[in-house]
Amino acid sequence: MEKVKEELRELEKKMRFSIEHFRRELGKLRTGRANLSIFEDIKIDYYGTQTPINQIATLGIPDPTLITVQPYDPTTLEAIEKAIRAADLGFNPVNDGKMLKIPVPPLDEERRKEIAKIVRKMLEEEKTALRNMRRETKEKIEELEEEKEITEDDKYRGLDKLQELMDEYTKKAEELAKQKEKEILEF
Repeated sequence: MEKVKEELRELEKKMRFSIEHFRRELGKLRTGRANLSIFEDIKIDYYGTQTPINQIATLGIPDPTLITVQPYDPTTLEAIEKAIRAADLGFNPVNDGKMLKIPVPPLDEERRKEIAKIVRKMLEEEKTALRNMRRETKEKIEELEEEKEITEDDKYRGLDKLQELMDEYTKKAEELAKQKEKEILEF
């Protein structure tokens, strides 16, 4: 039974990592409110090195419809502005010479529905990833029984626990997606 428990621990670690990745990916979707995670993937050419924006500037949200970007080095202001525009997030940064002020325009209903569809598509992809992890672990458990390393009872107990893990992490993914969809569709 110890080998089954080991496989299940490994699976749970993978599922936890997958759900965390899913949460971060959902956080990058625009909701019509200021959200700094939208900028996580933006990199600036800083002296020949692609550097994440949060390492060369202070990001702030003074109100729900505005994001501010204050670079540590004022000479990078134009490069930051250029990178934000190039990211094609639908933002129009205003450069006042010291910082960027980025108004977050409200999303129209059509765009909200499009983003909600993206959330549902991402949820399906996450569920597929979880199912693939379950299938791999199920095959390993069945292989252990075939090789007589575990008993048939151990196999069935392991498969029951496997399904419990699957249900738990599928529910977590569904809750995250539901929460994000609600956030997007609220006016």
